[in-house]
This record gives sequence, C-alpha cells and structure tokens, in this order.
Amino acid sequence: MTILDGKTTAQAIKEDIAKEVKQWVSTGRRPPHLTAILVGHDGASETYISHKESDCKQVGITSTIIRFEQTVTQNEILDMIFKINADINIDGIIVQLPMPKHINEQAIIEAIDPDKDVDGFHPVNVGRMVLGLPGFVPATPDGIRELIRHYNIETKGKHCVVLGRSHIVGRPMANLLSQKAYPGDCTVTVCHSSTPNIKELCLEADIIIAALGVPLFLKANMVKWGAVVIDVGITRVPTSTSSGFRLVGDVDFDAVAPKCSFITPVPGGVGPMTRVALLKNTLKAAVLHQK
Repeated sequence: MTILDGKTTAQAIKEDIAKEVKQWVSTGRRPPHLTAILVGHDGASETYISHKESDCKQVGITSTIIRFEQTVTQNEILDMIFKINADINIDGIIVQLPMPKHINEQAIIEAIDPDKDVDGFHPVNVGRMVLGLPGFVPATPDGIRELIRHYNIETKGKHCVVLGRSHIVGRPMANLLSQKAYPGDCTVTVCHSSTPNIKELCLEADIIIAALGVPLFLKANMVKWGAVVIDVGITRVPTSTSSGFRLVGDVDFDAVAPKCSFITPVPGGVGPMTRVALLKNTLKAAVLHQK
C-alpha cells in the first residue's frame, strides 16, 4: 500500500511553478496576480485563504484578499467583480465558497470574466472542459489528476467510481477521467444519495474517488483488494483535544488503507493538490493576459 502524499507532490510542483514565475518576471513582465474575495469570518474559509496567500508568496505570485462582512449585498460583490474584471493588473479571481444564503452563488460565478476564472467554475470553462478544449479546469479535479500522474497510476480501461455529483468535484472529475487522455480512459460510474447499490458498485471499482462530504462513509467492506482510493472529503469532528476537533475524510482510512494499492490521507492528500492547481491556473491566466 502506497500513501499518495499530496504535501510532497504539491511542494515539488510549487518549485516548478516558482521557476516558471521567476523566468516570466525576468523577461520584464509583472508577476501573476491572484485576487480572492472572502465574505464573513468562517474559520475554515479563513484558514483556506491564509494557505492560498502563503502558497502564492512561496512561488512569487502576487495575492490580494478583498474582505466583506456577512451583511454585504449581492450587488456590492458584483460591483467589485466587475471592477476586478476590468483591472489589467489582475490575472485571476476566486470567490471563497460557501457564501451567505442571501447571495446567489451562481450569479456571482457567472459575473467573473471566464479568462480570470481560475477556479474553473464559470459555465464557459465548464463547457470547454466537457468538450476537451483549453480552459481552466476546477482545481480539485485538476489536483487529483496531477497526483495520479505523479505516482504513475494506471487509469486506462479501469472502472472508476466517483462518490458525489457536485459541480466542483464529482461531475468534472467524472468527465475528466472518461476523456481519451492520461489520466483518463476510464469507465466512470457516478454515485450519489439516490444510488441504491453503492456498496456493490464500489466493490467493482479499480479507482474510488470519495467526494460526498460524509465523514467515514467508505468502509473496508466496500473496497476490493488493490483498489486506488482518493479521499476528497474533509470534515471537522469534535474531540476532547486542545483544538476541539480533528479532521477526517469520507474514507474510514484505518480500515480501508490495508486493502488499497494507493490511498490519500486526510489531511495531506487532496487539499495541497487543490491549492497547487490554483497556482497553475493563475500562472496560466497571466500568460494569457500578458502575451
């Protein structure tokens, strides 16, 4: 059994990105610039944005955080997005999700210039991904592809079960792994809350990608020997420790890991790969804007 180490893999990719950014700046161009919009003071979102800011600094990408209180109106956020869209010194925009209930998240996403949509959520980028055309791929699925590629995991002809159908992970992951490319060429089954025979389908899978957001959902009796298991879930579970919680994934790691050929830990698996994929997209956007 091999642990898919997202931290080490992401660090190696960050070193490559840093070299590319340094080369880019040496030609007289400005560094890539990523702007994040954060609404409210959610602890998990604050932590994630802080990590992104640190990542940018490590590779030489300029980062800006624009903060709004929880009471911000949708029009105020839209006005800011339109302003960033028009700013030629900003290459990428991300809006930290989830947003307050009074904000229409889809309207916010669609307001972002597709050429600055480094999260890959805009319908234009989703459509280009589905058609196999160049564009920005959502960061988590792209990070998972990089992890699979780094460990040379065979995907051609394999049966992949994706647990979850979100537009951020499940659906794009299923689409990418079904494409005629590497990583890809899989036969993909998407399971969700209305799938009646999830256990049986998982037992047939060579690769399982768990992205349900249900802690410890995938048990050992749902996984065949030699399977590849990639855990996208991350949930804070209360404990009596000083922090008051521990992080767990959608996979019952201790029980499942002995049966696997490859498996990701939580934390330290998919999370760092998501963030490094965002850096890749930001550099790609800078190249697009500063040709």
